[in-house]
Amino acid sequence: MLDIPYFLSEYTSFKATALANRYITNSHIEPLLNSLSSQFCQSLLGTSEAGMPVHGVQVGTGSKRILIWSQMHGNESTTTKALFDLFNYFELPNSETLLEACTLFIIPILNPDGAEVYTRLNGRQIDLNRDAKDLSQSESKILRTAYNNFKPHFCFNMHGQRTIFSAGNTNNSAVISFLSPSENEERSLTVTRQKSMEIIQVMNKALQPFLPHQIGRYDDGFNDNCVGDYFQSLGTPTVLFEAGHFPEDYNREKTRKYIALALISAIDCISFNRITGVNFKSYFEIPENGKLFNDIIIRNALLDPSQPKVFNDVGIQYVEVLVSNTITFKPKVVFVGNLNKKHGHLEIDAEFKKVSHPDFQVISENHEIDFILINLTKKSLLVNDNLT
Repeated sequence: MLDIPYFLSEYTSFKATALANRYITNSHIEPLLNSLSSQFCQSLLGTSEAGMPVHGVQVGTGSKRILIWSQMHGNESTTTKALFDLFNYFELPNSETLLEACTLFIIPILNPDGAEVYTRLNGRQIDLNRDAKDLSQSESKILRTAYNNFKPHFCFNMHGQRTIFSAGNTNNSAVISFLSPSENEERSLTVTRQKSMEIIQVMNKALQPFLPHQIGRYDDGFNDNCVGDYFQSLGTPTVLFEAGHFPEDYNREKTRKYIALALISAIDCISFNRITGVNFKSYFEIPENGKLFNDIIIRNALLDPSQPKVFNDVGIQYVEVLVSNTITFKPKVVFVGNLNKKHGHLEIDAEFKKVSHPDFQVISENHEIDFILINLTKKSLLVNDNLT
């Protein structure tokens, strides 16, 4: 039985600190793979469209089989960090009972080409999560082969979501979102879906004391070329994980801890319980994601001195850019107008003062802007300048 307080209190002792920030590639994980103990069975599953290795790791000897893959989208790395945290956790003596009850097959980075250049798409500019049936890409074929050979009882599809998402119609960021994917256009509540929902409600229960009202439910629109939908339709309960934004945590170091907790809670639940799909109804108590956030909102701004009685809000999103093997966050204006129904992860009240670009241009949409002037007082919009 999982001891959640122990897991969290000891987390820093098994956290894979060699993996940090947002840029995670094969070159970052391969030294860690090489240092794993003999209980981890490693394999080269194939190569990507650009010829990069796709690694597989199997651990555990139990009868419950779970297939997990991460970084299907190369710029969604938080879940990969959490998986390596779990690898270290599995080296601890108190993990023996769990690993005797389950067997995990894990693909830490399915899309190494996208990871290398920090993009959602693979080396041929294909979204692998829209290639489940077509199998046009080598990475898609690798995942399908792993699925066919391993014959999992459950699948975990690990992703990352943008900072725009709220947990329902609230001012709470969706730190983690889950989904039991649909199997058909009708979004029928099949037994397979209900089993996924049962696992999700267990994770939600484990997370709520630490992330109250900060768990969301992803949209369940059906697309049979999405991997989760496709595997679900084959009768394998599949859970989508979306690692989101914890306040002031743009490198997602706090989020990774709670992804690790969600993962170990789900693995523990599957390993020591019979998942029937009966206990699924509280899944629908998790609020569906809203899109109610901007990274920054500047409120009550006088933007155009020629219209001294017109005040606007300015919505800014960070664009993630790979520069010298580091992800930088470039502020970009995405909306000018009334943002009364939205929330900012950072809110700046201009108090009806003049707000301008540093070169005194009128601020408008699509401006990339690191600083603003509020009545000639300089204010940084950069992430590191606004974290406490």
